[in-house]
Amino acid sequence: MESKNNYNGALQQPIGSGFNATSATTDVIAGINLKGKTAIITGGYAGIGLETTKTFVQAGARVIVPARDIEKAKRNLVGLANVEVEAMDLMDYHSINAFAGKFLAGRQPLDLLINNAGIMWVPLRRDARGYESQLSTNHLGHFQLTAKLWPALKKADRARVVNVSSYGHQIAPFNFEDPNFEHRQYETLLGYGQSKTANNLFAVELDVRGAKSGIRAYAVHPGSVNHTDLGREAPMELYQQMGTHDADGHIFPEVEKKLKQLTQGAATTVWCATSPLLNEIGGVYCEDADIAELDLGNIEHLMSEPSTLHGVRSYSVDEINAKRLWSLSEELLDITFNAD
Repeated sequence: MESKNNYNGALQQPIGSGFNATSATTDVIAGINLKGKTAIITGGYAGIGLETTKTFVQAGARVIVPARDIEKAKRNLVGLANVEVEAMDLMDYHSINAFAGKFLAGRQPLDLLINNAGIMWVPLRRDARGYESQLSTNHLGHFQLTAKLWPALKKADRARVVNVSSYGHQIAPFNFEDPNFEHRQYETLLGYGQSKTANNLFAVELDVRGAKSGIRAYAVHPGSVNHTDLGREAPMELYQQMGTHDADGHIFPEVEKKLKQLTQGAATTVWCATSPLLNEIGGVYCEDADIAELDLGNIEHLMSEPSTLHGVRSYSVDEINAKRLWSLSEELLDITFNAD
């Protein structure tokens, strides 16, 4: 049976998963056995990535964590069984190829690829090719990694790829004319927003191309989560503009109370990676451990009310944009990703 795709948000509606914004990883993994499964989790040593690693390990999986900061990874993962740390930098083309090559040499299947690592609201930096760092890290590095690991994903039985995206995709559509800020003023919010839109578009197209090999893809909004180090370089003025922090740079207690804990922030990633409810559904953007609704301008968003930060914008699940981004990514990376 031909599976349906999520082009233009065709499948973007909640399916009544039974979970919600307060659900934690322990809730969504209950009754699911990952024994014998292998997972790769980028950034799986901090924040929600670390929670995802812990959850998979507890469910029986072997987890490989590619890390830019090997020492930090080893420190944070100490005491966890069945976890291996390998060197990889998402902004370094050669490093990604070396990591993937080593994994492929083992000839084992890859059941779960969690494209979790990311950077946010950083000053203008470029990788060795001149590509803006948020695009390079959040999308291009993961596109290349997924392409290189594709043979191992095909070897698995119903593999899944999860792109950790964000409500931040609502900040900006993808700028196909100038994705690397070569001809426009750099604005860190726009760079972040388009990189998260790219995560969504990549999931839409990857699912279409991977479905015939039994590979499904998803994009995830973790929610507004406390205690991640994602925004460590963000200027305080941005938070103050959004109404979440006071003049002294402290988060308002009433806002902090509404933030998710790390185990709740990782729940949607774990749900997308493991839920049987998604066996025949892919390419969707999910939040609160369910499929998100399409945001057609009918949702009022307030940064000081994290529960209102939901829904997926139509430009980030658009068929033409998804195909165009795939071609552009191949061009920028000088690779061909035949995902079939």
